[in-house]
Amino acid sequence: MEKVLDKKKSFILEQIQTKKNTFQQFGITVAGGNGPGQKLNQLSSPWGMFIDNDKSIYIADYYNHRIVKWKLNSNEGQIIAAGNGEGNQNNQVYWPKDIIFDKKNNSFIVSDWGNRRIIRYYDQNQTNPQIIISHTNCFGLTMDKNGFIYVSDRGNHEVRRWKQGDKKGELVAGGNGEGNHLNQLSYPYCIFIDDDYSLYISDERNHRVMKWKKDAKEGIIVAGGNGQGNSLKQLSCPEGVIVDHLGQIYVADTGNHRIMRWCEGDKEGEIVVGGNGQGNQSNQLNLPMGLSFDNEENLYVVDFGNDRVQKYEKL
Repeated sequence: MEKVLDKKKSFILEQIQTKKNTFQQFGITVAGGNGPGQKLNQLSSPWGMFIDNDKSIYIADYYNHRIVKWKLNSNEGQIIAAGNGEGNQNNQVYWPKDIIFDKKNNSFIVSDWGNRRIIRYYDQNQTNPQIIISHTNCFGLTMDKNGFIYVSDRGNHEVRRWKQGDKKGELVAGGNGEGNHLNQLSYPYCIFIDDDYSLYISDERNHRVMKWKKDAKEGIIVAGGNGQGNSLKQLSCPEGVIVDHLGQIYVADTGNHRIMRWCEGDKEGEIVVGGNGQGNQSNQLNLPMGLSFDNEENLYVVDFGNDRVQKYEKL
């Protein structure tokens, strides 16, 4: 039996090795890149994003307190929510951190961190959003295939799952105080959930990415976890995390200004893009944050420190 399992594992690893995507190393700026500012061709410290089937990019424009949409090949974005200064009115957000799309309800959901709330906006009615979660130290967002929302709470070092009508949410990761044990987190930031309901968490202060399987009482380290550093087995303050259809984990290694890829069980990751020092050239990044793929598997990176979104075309 063991031989059969080993053979199967070898086959899967071989498939991953032969199918690994490679990307153009010089990014194309597809949003922002005109310095920090409030103009429609500018962003100011963007954070989270998602990309729709038309390759339009929806961005949480953090310091501009707005949500903007950049259509394919556009030279400027359009404000689709807020943009009326910081505040807690219906037409305002305050330091938005993350954004996800709910296909079932044709709406997008925003982590309105400064107001400690999660807001749903319907495409038809941007000025009258629905507050779906209140009084939460919200940061990263993700949604499973059942439509349940997961929120990382960096103040309580935990992730909760919210069903419609929940007042508190259900604890699904962390919640045992700040720490570096396998049942603890330290400032969880971005999160991603796969079709098996396994949750991937960028555990920022522990410089690692954790995987929590459904109903698990503790996680496993799938990237980093060897202290803060810039070797291939280390991360430095990771932020964005996404997983592709082969189970390969992409991490925004923010402090090292690079995007890393890890396969579960690997001792080391590999640099996918960036890693050429902190800077604003097309082969450099400056504090990368959010990550996303489009439907052609091109990689997009929110380049926070350069106030832009970079696209890296799949080769």
